[in-house]
Amino acid sequence: MQEGPTSHSYISQRLKLHYADWGNPEAPPLLLLHGGRDHCRNWDWTAKALKERWHILAPDWRGHGDSQWSADGEYKLLTYVYDLAQLIHQQGLAPLTIVAHSMGGNIALRYAGLYPEHVRRLVVIEGLGQSPKRQAEREAVDFAERMRIWVEKKRAAAARTPRRYATLEDALGRMMEENGHLSEAQARHLTVHGVNRNEDGTYGWKFDPYLNIWNDADLPQAQVEALWSRITAPTLLLYGANSSASNPEKDGRIRHFRDARLKVYEDAGHWLHHDRFERFLGDLDAFL
Repeated sequence: MQEGPTSHSYISQRLKLHYADWGNPEAPPLLLLHGGRDHCRNWDWTAKALKERWHILAPDWRGHGDSQWSADGEYKLLTYVYDLAQLIHQQGLAPLTIVAHSMGGNIALRYAGLYPEHVRRLVVIEGLGQSPKRQAEREAVDFAERMRIWVEKKRAAAARTPRRYATLEDALGRMMEENGHLSEAQARHLTVHGVNRNEDGTYGWKFDPYLNIWNDADLPQAQVEALWSRITAPTLLLYGANSSASNPEKDGRIRHFRDARLKVYEDAGHWLHHDRFERFLGDLDAFL
């Protein structure tokens, strides 16, 4: 059994997208989907624990990791759904199991609603998107005003130079600021796989800086919820008690699922699969 993953690529909408393959192709397929401004190697600990029983693939979303950036700097959730559908279609992975974090969970839920027959089981870590309260606050702002704000942010981003770090240790420090729950070993691993070395010797994050500016246009929330209601796979929703994400049992969103259960992790934030890895792995193993 191979120790680490091999790197591969596939084409979706004219972009070359990367994925890591942990081998064992005779085993049932399991996709690990990372969140926004992250990369596929954040799943290494999970993949190493499960690779003997599963054929694990972990893609880098467009604009992330070792995948190409969108030429126009636009990143829409429906585009990501298509990229996911292409990977599953081209590699003949369906029916499969999916474990996904944050933005990756949002994408996976939409895919599972579009193609319920393709998904056996689904684990989503804080991936339902904005809470009903945040959605209401957003809708209270005139649409044209939201679009003007988006235009100004895009224009400002075009004028900025992406931040560069003089040393890998500087980038590591930023990673540890972002998530105080990480051990230094975890943060170093995520940093090493999350940066590129620039020509002048400095370091910069692999993700496209335009990912910081989301297009306000998306499916109406009622249509997203309708997709959730089409999911037939047993679904496990995981939330960190210290995260700012809204608990879907408390805010009512879990009612849109046919077969979903929820678990909350104490002493964990948005990256609970790092913060409480042993518990996460135990729950994941039992559910799968």
